[in-house]
Amino acid sequence: MPKRFITIGVQYLAFLSIGILFAWLSLRNLNEDNWNQLKQSIQEARLWLVGPVCILLLVSHYLRGLRWKLLIDPLGHKVNPTNSFLTVLLGYLVNLGVPRLGEFMRCTVLARYENVSVEKLVGTVILERLFDGLCLLVVFGLTLGLQPNLYESILSTFTKSNVDNSPTQKDSWLFYYLLLILLLLGIGWLIWKKIKIKELTQLAKGTIKKIISGIFSIKKLDQPQSFIGLTFLIWILYLLAGYVGFLAFPLTEKYGIAEALTILSVGSIGMIISPGGIGAYAYLVLYTMQLYGLDYSTALAFGWTLWLVQTLVIMLGGVISFILLPWYNRKTEISRSYPE
Repeated sequence: MPKRFITIGVQYLAFLSIGILFAWLSLRNLNEDNWNQLKQSIQEARLWLVGPVCILLLVSHYLRGLRWKLLIDPLGHKVNPTNSFLTVLLGYLVNLGVPRLGEFMRCTVLARYENVSVEKLVGTVILERLFDGLCLLVVFGLTLGLQPNLYESILSTFTKSNVDNSPTQKDSWLFYYLLLILLLLGIGWLIWKKIKIKELTQLAKGTIKKIISGIFSIKKLDQPQSFIGLTFLIWILYLLAGYVGFLAFPLTEKYGIAEALTILSVGSIGMIISPGGIGAYAYLVLYTMQLYGLDYSTALAFGWTLWLVQTLVIMLGGVISFILLPWYNRKTEISRSYPE
């Protein structure tokens, strides 16, 4: 078996294990009383608001497709916006199974239908991810800027248990053990790859240079203002999806934009550290909402509901895209061959 496949397999199992661990952490305190409260929270929820959340997420994915098109067009290929949208959804679907493979998959599929080099498309996706990473840092900054006491609350919760069913000292130690395991795995990976500290430093410097170069390359686009505007709208829609999620539960409707920013921040981390955010997303949202005084059962229902809705949108959207892409392009090709 090629060494690359072994590496991908090990990485996937590591991320999946992290997701399973977080899922267990979020559910392990679920006793009979909590379970009854959880069912009551779901029964009292305004589930009709799932529809608006799905619409917000779908629109954000469509805008992401348009933004990707802006990166591709200067390469000399005017891609169809429908194709870019459908391939984005397809890529998200693949990412649920194997993280990062979806990025390559959407490039491969779009290259097939738009006659664009896969290598060029991969470059645009890397630039897109670099820019999103910068946006996530901005979101973190806004979150802590609007809530200066939040950082202290996070630290205090890891040193003592002051909320019923909140992360206990045992949970905190589990978190530290997880960090230690990740650190050891990272060191083991460096030894296995025979990477020296000097090479690692050079890699870090090269990555920083690429990020800076990528940011400034936005100026070279045909429509840089549109790219920035679409990026802003994408993250605003993410934020609104979380805010509308608050309105779905009677006990969370009191929360506002500041808390929605926090959910966006921690939820993004959850989506990064486990495949499709499984386990990690719900646990981080559960933990965060308890910092705001929400009871364990409602916070658990809220976190898992948000994750399920996002996953449902990706799964349905990805499957429909898989079906629509060949049909849509065959229809488009026929219409070009026989113009009216």
